[in-house]
Amino acid sequence: MPADAYEPVIGLEVHCQLRTRTKLFCPCPVVFGAPANTAVCPVCLGYPGVLPVLNREAVSLALRVALATGCTVRERSVFERKNYFYPDLPKGYQISQYQRPLAVGGAVPLVRADGALRPVRLERIHLEEDAGKSMHEVPWDDVPTGSSLVDLNRAGTPLIEIVTEPDLASPEEAYDYLVRLRRLVRWVEASDGNMEEGSLRCDANVSVRPRGTAALGTKVEVKNLNSFAHVRKALEHEIARQSDLLARGGTVVQETRLFETGSGTTRPMRSKEEAMDYRYFPDPDLGVLVVDDAWRDSVAASLPELPDARASRLAASLGLPAADAQLVCLSRPLADWYEAAVAAHPSNPKGLANWLLSELLARIPDADRQAGRIPLAPERLAGLVARIDDGTISGKIAKELLGAMIESGKGADELIAERGLVQLSDEGLLREAVSSVVARSPEQVATYRGGKTATIGWFVGQVLKATGGKANPALVNRLLREVLDA
Repeated sequence: MPADAYEPVIGLEVHCQLRTRTKLFCPCPVVFGAPANTAVCPVCLGYPGVLPVLNREAVSLALRVALATGCTVRERSVFERKNYFYPDLPKGYQISQYQRPLAVGGAVPLVRADGALRPVRLERIHLEEDAGKSMHEVPWDDVPTGSSLVDLNRAGTPLIEIVTEPDLASPEEAYDYLVRLRRLVRWVEASDGNMEEGSLRCDANVSVRPRGTAALGTKVEVKNLNSFAHVRKALEHEIARQSDLLARGGTVVQETRLFETGSGTTRPMRSKEEAMDYRYFPDPDLGVLVVDDAWRDSVAASLPELPDARASRLAASLGLPAADAQLVCLSRPLADWYEAAVAAHPSNPKGLANWLLSELLARIPDADRQAGRIPLAPERLAGLVARIDDGTISGKIAKELLGAMIESGKGADELIAERGLVQLSDEGLLREAVSSVVARSPEQVATYRGGKTATIGWFVGQVLKATGGKANPALVNRLLREVLDA
């Protein structure tokens, strides 16, 4: 069977750091970039005799994600010890949840090509503590080459693990899922979702099977995926590797592999562990976690309107195309910004969306777009679009003004007055300009009248040039057609 006769089946396990001030079982601060081993205490260092105390805020943040994804929240869940040895795991076990996780079921919807939503089912969301960080490449001259150091500042940091069913059918779908999941955890303010700081980490489980069959193939786990782009590249490589191996009559081995960013390939790390290898058992120092109706309902009441629901509302109430409504809801701060602009100029929500998406966002970095950090007050953009709508300025002038507004902090009206940029709409003056351009352009007139009517754009440009870019383009268009079609 040729390699292209196989199809992939993908499931993702995403570790999402919760936005708490302190760790999951101790009062140490959750920090990024602090000196190594300074945000630690006897609890997160695993000293004998110390006792963990659960961080209630971490549970509430986990509930926000569980409820936002439609999970069933269990009234009673259990913390267990996941036993394994590694230098960055000081206790020799990780406190996690296995047999009775906090939440099960639910889904994260993907947007299909036709605009409809397709759910990616979730298996579970559970709470766990993070391990420390092994540093194999150290920047200090006094550390011998080949040595590894351990920073335990991350040990005990609160995480949720979000596990999908094997519902993803391509690397592109996996990428889209991660983008939408990050938007959701940020939207409900459960996590900052910063992959570069380790707040969102992903492991991918991938297998291939003969196209059109139902049985799953042998699963391989891929680790060391520290960006969405790396997830996509690793999956592309692993799907090709497994398909080629089977096409040659080989057998896929169940194992854990690492993604090598330099080569864009995966390599074996270890044989894949099963649950029995970790010897899970309930943590004797932690009681059953009870989430009663009052707690769950309180968290549910605090949730904002969710992104897909908000996008649907904006599309229905403001007449936005579905794709534009989704882009406006790229982040909650961005959606808030847009609705504030609409409140300031309610007569043209489509125009505001167009200017926000095509002009304003194009001028700022992706990180600022994701976070909704817009270098212009929404009322400022509303004022600019209002001047276009009432004919005071043209769209061309508005594009020039937008950059000046961002740099100076001044509003459109102030800059229009300062620069004398009021659009020329005097029909008499424009007729004179049109007549002058037509009179000195006999070859272009002949071309237009010969059937190449697209030449009208050249004439409009000449009139705009003659008027210093101030002529009303719509009026110029009409006057030109009157003259040229006569």
